[in-house]
Amino acid sequence: MIKNNPLPKPPWWATKLLHWWADPNTSEEVEGDLLEMYAYWLQTAGSQRARWRYAVSVFKLLRPFAKRKTSKDYTKTYLLSHAMIQNYLKIAFRNLLKNKGYSAINIGGLSVGMAVAMLIGLWMFDELSFDRSHKNHDRVAQVFQFVTFEVEKSIYDVMPIPLADVLRAKYPDFKSVALSKRQGQILAAGDKKFEKSGNSVEPAFLDMISVDMLAGNYSALDEANSILLSESLAKALFGNASPIDKLIKIDNKIDVKVTGVYLDFPANSTFKEVSFLTPWNLYLNNDPYAKGMATDWDSNNYQIYAQLKDGADFDKTSAKIKDIRVKMENPPGYKPEFFLHPMDKWHLYGEFKNGVNTGGLIQFVWLFGIIGAFVLFLACINFMNLSTARSEKRAKEVGIRKAIGSLRGQLISQFFSESLLVVFFAFMLSVFLAAAALPFFNEVSGKEMSILWANPYFWLSGIGFSLLTGIIAGSYPAIYLSSFQPLKVLKGTFSVGRFAAIPRKVLVVMQFTVSVTLIIGTIIIFRQIQFAKNRPVGYTKHGLIEIKMNTPELFRHYNALRSDLLNTGAVTEMSESSGAITTQDGGTTDVSWEGKRPDMQPLIMSNAVTHEYGKTVGWQLTQGRDFSKIFSTDSSAMILNESAVKLMNFKKPLDSFVTASGKPYKVIGVVKDMIKENPFAPVSPSFFIINYRNVGMINIRLAPDMSASEALAKVENVFEKFNPGSPFTYKFADEEYNKKFGNEERIGRLASFFAILAIFISCLGLFGLASFVAEQRTKEIGIRKVLGASVANLWGMLSKDFVLLVIIACLISVPISWHFMSEWLKKYQYHTAISWWIFAVTGMGALGITLLTVSFQAIKAALVDPVKSLRSE
Repeated sequence: MIKNNPLPKPPWWATKLLHWWADPNTSEEVEGDLLEMYAYWLQTAGSQRARWRYAVSVFKLLRPFAKRKTSKDYTKTYLLSHAMIQNYLKIAFRNLLKNKGYSAINIGGLSVGMAVAMLIGLWMFDELSFDRSHKNHDRVAQVFQFVTFEVEKSIYDVMPIPLADVLRAKYPDFKSVALSKRQGQILAAGDKKFEKSGNSVEPAFLDMISVDMLAGNYSALDEANSILLSESLAKALFGNASPIDKLIKIDNKIDVKVTGVYLDFPANSTFKEVSFLTPWNLYLNNDPYAKGMATDWDSNNYQIYAQLKDGADFDKTSAKIKDIRVKMENPPGYKPEFFLHPMDKWHLYGEFKNGVNTGGLIQFVWLFGIIGAFVLFLACINFMNLSTARSEKRAKEVGIRKAIGSLRGQLISQFFSESLLVVFFAFMLSVFLAAAALPFFNEVSGKEMSILWANPYFWLSGIGFSLLTGIIAGSYPAIYLSSFQPLKVLKGTFSVGRFAAIPRKVLVVMQFTVSVTLIIGTIIIFRQIQFAKNRPVGYTKHGLIEIKMNTPELFRHYNALRSDLLNTGAVTEMSESSGAITTQDGGTTDVSWEGKRPDMQPLIMSNAVTHEYGKTVGWQLTQGRDFSKIFSTDSSAMILNESAVKLMNFKKPLDSFVTASGKPYKVIGVVKDMIKENPFAPVSPSFFIINYRNVGMINIRLAPDMSASEALAKVENVFEKFNPGSPFTYKFADEEYNKKFGNEERIGRLASFFAILAIFISCLGLFGLASFVAEQRTKEIGIRKVLGASVANLWGMLSKDFVLLVIIACLISVPISWHFMSEWLKKYQYHTAISWWIFAVTGMGALGITLLTVSFQAIKAALVDPVKSLRSE
């Protein structure tokens, strides 16, 4: 009798695991199938492999693993298949066409928001890439110095000439060092004459700043009487002819030869205004003042640029050169501290307070970046609000889809495809909107930007930006709409509930909070500008022109020039001064007076003028008299401004004596403070003395009874007589003074531009919501009209909810805007106050705009015949 051996049993622990984790409704059938497979594996693969395959099969059938596998396969097979994506987009496109009004609002709002973000992105890129066109930008720095007058440290970018030699000789961290002197000069070639700004530089400057030579090379400045021209200036002087080896006359006295042409510096470069470069030795040989300064450590009039060697650190090198002057014999009382300011920080990190870098324009770069993000977010809010508001209309669609087998992931993909399609159309429209608005935006921002059509990074970033916008805008609607329960929807018991509108109301409040905050900020910025403009300047700006004395002919004929100008009848007075009325060129600490404390080292601004200066500029005497040729002693007389009198603590300033640069002067008068520097800051202590030799500016008061164009034509004829080799160039004092507000006005214009667009986008969304609410309440409106409700009653009913939301937004925006604008105003020593009426007017304006936006839809709905609205229901 043959006895059959029993078959090896499968692993007991695997069977036990199957009983624990398998679905109890199907575990017996699954176990039976596994045992059949196990028997087959025993016959074909052997006992060991059969036990292993049985255990692996049990693991694969457990719920977590089985679910994960199914989900992965499903996603790959269905959700991301070409057919499903095509289906999503087809349905999304049909929904857009079905709801043209809402689609237009969504696409329009998003396109405006994206265009704003695009413009701000271009502006930020331009600012952040400032000076980055220079190949050595990360190794180049300019030497600055802190000087201490009294207690606080002030910063200057002008240095003494000997410092450059010391840096080259004693500090191995420097690869190269170059001196430079900025100056405006008249360049003439034949009958063409232009007044341009240029730099006299040492040869190392060219390679350090990476000047892009179009003709010639970096040795082109080795010749003493040579000049390099920018491409634009070369074309202006010589047309299309080659300028190389051509002669140019500078300031009608120096002949130089063109030895090179370089590509114009870009608009976002510190050197964008530099139209020519001349050798440093040419400047030293032709400026008698500069020759004496070659060894003078106290003459701070020049720029020094330096390039560090690889591996050297700006901060460590700054620490090494900090006390060069202080450690020398007879150090000055203002205690200069030298340091390196890297090129990458020149533009965006240019503000210092008491020796500490406090930032600068970088604050506005990030501020407007945040504003751009908020404006785009406002447009995204419109999409979210309108999508969720129409949830009841799409509830049945969601219910039917789920009932026939659609999973939530499939529905989320559908709704995301709709948002991405909207964003795609919005992006294409936003590109054209940005291109159309760019010329205006360039004018407002003072830039020369362009759309980077041929740059692949622009389009890649645009696509990525669009995808991100689509995800942000579509996330909430997709999650919200896909969460509906099909049973409730199809039985007709579905309701969005009392609290379904709360998220939409919160988003509307956020929209108007941002918009109102921007409007309040814009108003305060313009009030600050106007506050400073209304500040008394201490002289009469209107009708005053300034002409720079560039050539020797203007220095030699003061009395004859003045006489001829007065004889034209176009001029009421003329004088000369060391600097322009709207700038302060320099000062001195070498000033003493009776009662001065030994520890005082104040910087007092010095001004050399001719006798008629006061009458020309129209300054206002508060004590004493003006300069006069009647008094021969006025060559040793001095006039102080009110700030100087206060500093010197003079109780009776008249007839007091002040010693400046070793010479005693008698105070004969006191004038009101004249604003020559920052109009937002206190006026510096200043004195005025008679000096006909150290002057460089002609001041002319035009006759008020003659038109400016007629007067200028007569003045030009006189200057052609005395200075025939130079073009007649002049500046109006009031226009130069207004330029001092350029940064603030630019910020104000940008803020107002974004505020208008923000309120437009917010109102666009409000218009869509009002339209939806009116449509949703059509039956209620009809019943109320039948029962006797007036149009005014219905208008109030439909408008009050929106008005309440805007009021809440205004209340939230008040403390936010007050805090941020108060902090902004603190940077100005002379600033306006934040008045309560700014918030009141802004709030009333926001309410007015809201009512205008909502009223159209409210009144339209209220005027509908109730018979039609009830019959359609």
